[in-house]
Amino acid sequence: MKPTPLLHSAQLLERFQALDPFIVEHQHLWKPRPFTSLQLPWEAQHPQLSTWLRQRPLEDADAQLDPSQLPAPFPELATQAQHLSELGELPDTGLPPAGHRLDVGMPGRKWQQIEAFSRRLSFRQHTQHWLDWCSGKGHLGRRLLQPGQQLTCLEYDAALVAAGQALSDHHHLPAIHQHQDVMAADSARHLDGNKSVVALHACGDLHVRLLRLAAEQGCQHVALAPCCYNRIQAEHYQPMSTAASASTLQLDLDDLGLPLSETVTAGARVRRQRDTSMARRLGFDLLQREQRQSDDYLPTPSLPVSWLEKPFAQYCRDLAELKQLTLSGEPNWAALETAGWQRLAQVRNLERIRNLFRRPLELWLVLDRALFLQEQGYNVQVGLFCEYPLTPRNLMLMAELKAGKTCG
Repeated sequence: MKPTPLLHSAQLLERFQALDPFIVEHQHLWKPRPFTSLQLPWEAQHPQLSTWLRQRPLEDADAQLDPSQLPAPFPELATQAQHLSELGELPDTGLPPAGHRLDVGMPGRKWQQIEAFSRRLSFRQHTQHWLDWCSGKGHLGRRLLQPGQQLTCLEYDAALVAAGQALSDHHHLPAIHQHQDVMAADSARHLDGNKSVVALHACGDLHVRLLRLAAEQGCQHVALAPCCYNRIQAEHYQPMSTAASASTLQLDLDDLGLPLSETVTAGARVRRQRDTSMARRLGFDLLQREQRQSDDYLPTPSLPVSWLEKPFAQYCRDLAELKQLTLSGEPNWAALETAGWQRLAQVRNLERIRNLFRRPLELWLVLDRALFLQEQGYNVQVGLFCEYPLTPRNLMLMAELKAGKTCG
């Protein structure tokens, strides 16, 4: 079988221009959220698919189904989405083994992610100085550090800065941990042409800030695995590249949350809590629509897990009080609770349609970042740094400033 290719500089725009019309054309399918709407606009257009999904039990929502067994247009959309999202894994560079006890105090899965990310970094120009952006305790930077190199770690949390410096000192490493708000104007002082900047799962505005500053300051190398595209100050997405700016696609915070809507690491207890929480919210949603005589969704805040221990009626009364909603009459609590679970089964199965666009949209966002760096004079690769079960956020862009090119 032919290996799935990486995306190099020459293919970035071509793939983006293939993804963009697919995502734009079908936004009526993926933008509406089953959780907040009793009926979705596309259901009238595709009644057979709607009926099929609404009749599935909750257990089917997480099951791997053959797309060809579902009514149209699901099979065709699934094939297109998979084709447009195909991406190869970046090659292992053969990084020397980690130093003794360098992974102490790290959760196993997080260390595996760091190991996988670190082993994909390959640049023509030798790295002199690593800069770990939003570093936490600096585990990533320490893993990358080789003899003759230096390390700077930037972190906002002072406690993590102190803990990270203590760890680096313990291992006798040439590392400086700086207390720094990377969104502040003075964060640019840490970046220059000698730096190789890395960020593993920096969120939203934090990694966008990194890319813009790294390009401005002419950093030699940039390696990023983005995360949490919806953690931005603006209400709508601000495109970075010329190609994305020319697109008609407009993304709000809910849209930007779509790529993050899947977790592959939750255990059975956590999944059960998630389902119970969602079923109760959906039951409350039916109650509030009835009480307010309104067919609009009423957003509710995140609630402590302890709320799930309350009887359903008390849960709803307390949530209504929290939302300053006065309840009248005596609701049929048992019927509402049952209806909440029924809606959960429908919601989770209807989400199969949205989920087809989860990866295409994420790749669209990553390619916007990659094309931006390409416009700033970088050679850029986009590929996978690990298998999907280790983290769904396994897309990575790796950029190296072209020879003789300076930015700023």
